[in-house]
Amino acid sequence: MPTYEMRCRTCGSRFEVVRPMARIDDPAVCPQGHPETVRLLPTVAVTRTGTSDVGAPAPGGVGGGCCGGGCGCG
Repeated sequence: MPTYEMRCRTCGSRFEVVRPMARIDDPAVCPQGHPETVRLLPTVAVTRTGTSDVGAPAPGGVGGGCCGGGCGCG
């Protein structure tokens, strides 16, 4: 079952709730008992390698490494 991060609008505390996707918008009460909460959007880290999905060089010739491949490190 998915875990959703929530924030209390009253006290600012962050907490998680575990519930089915069908109940994603159900109200949640914060651990301090405040009913005014909001679901936070998840963050996703996206990284890019020097090649695309099919093995061709990335657009613009961007390489890897610490500087994007400009120094030959990657």
